[in-house]
Amino acid sequence: MDAAVPRVPLVAAVGLGFAFHGRPPVLRAVDFTLDAGERVGLIGANGSGKTTFLHLLVGLLRRQRGTLTVFGTPRVVEDDFWEVRARCGLLFQDPDDQLFCPTVLEDVAFGPLNLGRSRAEAREIAHRTLARLGLAGFEDRVAHALSGGEKRLVTLAGVLAMAPDILLLDEPTNALDPIAAARLTEILRDLPQAMVIVSHDRSFLDALATRQVRLDRGVLDPA
Repeated sequence: MDAAVPRVPLVAAVGLGFAFHGRPPVLRAVDFTLDAGERVGLIGANGSGKTTFLHLLVGLLRRQRGTLTVFGTPRVVEDDFWEVRARCGLLFQDPDDQLFCPTVLEDVAFGPLNLGRSRAEAREIAHRTLARLGLAGFEDRVAHALSGGEKRLVTLAGVLAMAPDILLLDEPTNALDPIAAARLTEILRDLPQAMVIVSHDRSFLDALATRQVRLDRGVLDPA
């Protein structure tokens, strides 16, 4: 009988360290793994490095210590992260950092277009994704004129439209009313993607996360 093939995590970070220039380390020695199907809640005080950690995973910031393997491949230089960014959907903490097209439909369709879909295919994906998030009818609205909660859902639609393998969600319930937050919880719970979810909303994480970790003084511990 053949030996079982060991499971390769989607993300494996060992001893990850990072500091902004001239400042003490934000991350000192972070060890972290993410397996297929996991939804990991990441908690910690403001300024503890949660957003920095997400940005390191997709190469928006470059680690200064440790190793990072994503999708089974070590990620070191900029070229290594092109595949990572195509397969990881990062939801920024501030929606205004993520909205850059004139209309909602164009914004949501941008990702699929960038992945090689035809214009017609990208528009169909955008329509379908917006409807799934309760945003049917928003297609022609000006993205930057939306409310905070509407912007949050539109940016999430833009991430989901790319059908990523991993979702990295930075405070996804910010500016959402309770009804919208409950709908978001149900949507995320039904998705197959592995997730890392940064949130101060413990009830949201309790309803969604399969496990939780805390970032404190530059290291990760079970929450």
